[in-house]
Amino acid sequence: MGAGVSDLAAGMEAGRVVGAGLGDLPELCAAEVLLHLDAPDICRLARLNRAFRGAAAADFVWEAKLPENYGYLLGFVDGAKDGEGRGRRSMMGKKEVYARLAKAVPFDGGNKEFWLEKSKGGVCIALSSKSLVITGIDDRRYWAHMPTTESRFHSVAYLQQIWWFEVVGDLEFCFPPGTYSLYFRLHLGKASTRFGRRVCSSEQIHGWDRKPVRFQLSTSDGQHALSQCYLDEPGSWVLYHVGDFVASSTEQPMKLKFSLAQIDCTHTKGGLCVDSVVIYPKGFQQEKVISSQK
Repeated sequence: MGAGVSDLAAGMEAGRVVGAGLGDLPELCAAEVLLHLDAPDICRLARLNRAFRGAAAADFVWEAKLPENYGYLLGFVDGAKDGEGRGRRSMMGKKEVYARLAKAVPFDGGNKEFWLEKSKGGVCIALSSKSLVITGIDDRRYWAHMPTTESRFHSVAYLQQIWWFEVVGDLEFCFPPGTYSLYFRLHLGKASTRFGRRVCSSEQIHGWDRKPVRFQLSTSDGQHALSQCYLDEPGSWVLYHVGDFVASSTEQPMKLKFSLAQIDCTHTKGGLCVDSVVIYPKGFQQEKVISSQK
């Protein structure tokens, strides 16, 4: 669909559309065309002529692209829960609502955030390492909070060495109906920049080849996922797939609990960065993914 829209745009700009052309299309008809396109294509066509530009501002076009619970999502935007915020929200056009929700919306003190995936409008969520319960995190012999530009939260938890490794998290959220995938974003080795180049120290990486890491996911409506895999991709950020879950209603918030653990105390493990937990609509991913074994 995107390639077709690009070809159409190129043709119109080059004057290859003959006869009346799409430039004379009534605005309502142009809007009907836009209803079948994704958000980036709508914005592309809006640059072509007045009819598409006007249609691309129509509320009913953008409301069709928004999640059905976008009002709930707007409640997290700064000030939206007070009287002044509700007033501003009521004056926002649906295109403006979509644009705002496509940017990161922090919540829970900034340790969690969500945003709309720009193409399809699906809800994505990220939870920082600081929102997770990590065994021994306050003991500097084991863990350190390390600043980095490679995290959307600008900080990761770096494990130097520990016997009992366990990370637990939870989330309560009203998801739009659909299937979602939950991942832990992890990195073996300590990355840094030297002379403008990214380097990765592997000195403290050990113990992950002895036993697999165990992942668990459960939901308040009885869904469960259990899997495991070895951590063996040093030097790269990897999304380790924990499991999928299905949200069927926006009326009640769904509660998620998830964890990863390697608690065999016969050996130590270390050299691991824990960045975040991310939740994407199933099938959407931006980084390397490793699927665990069930």
